[in-house]
Parts: sequence; structure tokens; C-alpha cells
Amino acid sequence: MHVLITGGAGFIGSTLAHRLLDRGDTVTAIDNLNDYYEVSLKEARLARLSEREGFSFKRMDLVDEAGLNTLFADNKFDAVMNLAAQAGVRYSIDNPGTYVSSNLVGFGYLLECCRHHKIKHLVFASSSSVYGANTKLPFSEDDPVDHPVSLYAASKKANELMAHTYAHLYNVPCTGLRFFTVYGPWGRPDMAFFKFTRMMLAGESIPVFNNGNLSRDFTYIDDIVEGVIRVIDRPASADENYNSSRPTPATSSAPFRIYNIGNGSRVKLMDYIETLEDCLGIKANYEMLPMQDGDVHATNADITRLKAEFGFEPKTDVKTGLQAFVDWYREYYQVPVKP
Repeated sequence: MHVLITGGAGFIGSTLAHRLLDRGDTVTAIDNLNDYYEVSLKEARLARLSEREGFSFKRMDLVDEAGLNTLFADNKFDAVMNLAAQAGVRYSIDNPGTYVSSNLVGFGYLLECCRHHKIKHLVFASSSSVYGANTKLPFSEDDPVDHPVSLYAASKKANELMAHTYAHLYNVPCTGLRFFTVYGPWGRPDMAFFKFTRMMLAGESIPVFNNGNLSRDFTYIDDIVEGVIRVIDRPASADENYNSSRPTPATSSAPFRIYNIGNGSRVKLMDYIETLEDCLGIKANYEMLPMQDGDVHATNADITRLKAEFGFEPKTDVKTGLQAFVDWYREYYQVPVKP
């Protein structure tokens, strides 16, 4: 199978590429290598992939409509995994235009390419952020997602609506995956687990928002990738039991599906930090702060559908996952363990 991964220099995209190559697939990756976080990390991910047979990379932005059309015309992709997006909830508060360009305009161009080149399956990254102001836990795909609290979340909901339209009008099979707080080796430096590690090793106080009264569904990267691969292999189809008088966001009479993909359990932020302290062998200094704009108190994925339909079963506990990240961090940034 020939898979196009957009955002292929990213955390999830690069890890997914390795797994697809491991099983003999051909992978083409594109990425604009923007400087939202350190470009050198993205380049290092690509350097590891460039050594592998069956992998190719092209630097490209999704908003390059002509370039995207040429890419699809020159290749015969069986499936597309869209991970290219401007990420980050808090960054969207100060930089909304970036999200409109990448997450909306760029995604629209990608849908057009999938339509005209008869792509068998488009899988795209949504986010737990779409649940917004919802407080019922765990979050279910049947829940309404009409109250986003950040533009990032709104752009991800818009992606779901856009994809459904293409599934309905043009019969493009589309599956959206709502990711829940992904962490692990080669992760994103803008995320809390990465920032906390860097600051603790530097002897700096870490910011703890809402005085630590937060909880998240933390999901290890290998578990995420296993779920993604299972979904890619099975194109979305129309739900024979879809009830148009009682519609839900999860299924459709069109070849369209939405799934939560997370660990399926909640961890308190302070417990997560204490586990990171144990992995690092460092006691953190805390700077207790109020709740941030755009943030939510808790996330927790109901993964019943993904389990039932794809056999998805997360296996990595937080202690194991954080230790793997810390070990990678020390090696990559050459931070020795102090005696």
C-alpha cells in the first residue's frame, strides 16, 4: 500500500511512517517544516526516515494548491493520513489566522485532491479539543460538540464537517480520529510533558495551571499508532443502521466515521507530574497558576467503538510511557543521569 502522510515530520506522522515501513508499505511524507517548535527536531525525525527503503519526503505546505495537485497526479496513493495542521490550543488564541490557513484552507485543498484522484481512504486527525465546554465524562462520539473553547478546537470540528460533506457528495471514504493527549519519545516540545522535563532538568519552576486541578487522558504514542494503522486498513463505509431522525456525529449514511482514540482512563495532572519526577529523579518546584483561556478541566475518551470495531486496546501505562520518553530525552539532548 502507498500511503501519503501529511505532517510527516511531526511527532505522530514520523512514528506512523516507521510502523508502515516496517510492514512493507511505501510512504510519501510532506511537511512545511514551520518553526512553531524547533525545526531541528523535525529534521532529526526525517533523517531517521530518509535512511529507510520505501520512504520519500517533499517539503510542501497544504495551502500550496498547485503543488498538492501535482503530488497527487504524480503518485497513486491508496490512502492518505492527514496530520498536517497548526497545533496548540493556546497558540490559537494569539495567532488565529494561522489556523484558518492551515487547518481549514489547506484541508479543503486536500479533500479536493482526494476527490479527484479517487483516494480509497482519507483518515484525518481531529482532537479531543472538539468536546470543548462539555463536562460529561467520558467523552463519547455521540456527544454534541457545538461549544468549542478555542479556535483550534473549532477548526478540528470544521474538518469533521468538511470531510462528511465530501463523503456524502463525492463518496470519499473519510475517518476522523479524535486524539487524546499523545505523549512519548520524539514528542512535541510545546506539550506539557516535554516542557516540564526541560524545565525540571534546568532547575526551573514548572507552571501548574488551575492549581493542579486538571486531569487528562494521556495516550502513549505506540498505542496511538497501532490504532491509526488498524483504521487506515479499513476504509469507512456507510452505517446501515444510521437513523436520520436521531443523527449523531459518529456515523452517517455516507462513508464517514468518527472515533475517539485515547487511553480510556483519566490521570490527575499532579499524579502525572509526580510520575515524571520519579522518572527523572528530580523533585519539581511548582508555580501554581489560575486556569488558562481555552483550556478544559478534564478529558477522558470513551473508546468503546474503536475497541469493538478494530480491536483497539491501549497497553502502555503512564509510568512506562513517561520513562520511555525520559530515556529518549536524555539520549537525544545528551543529558546525563546525575550520580
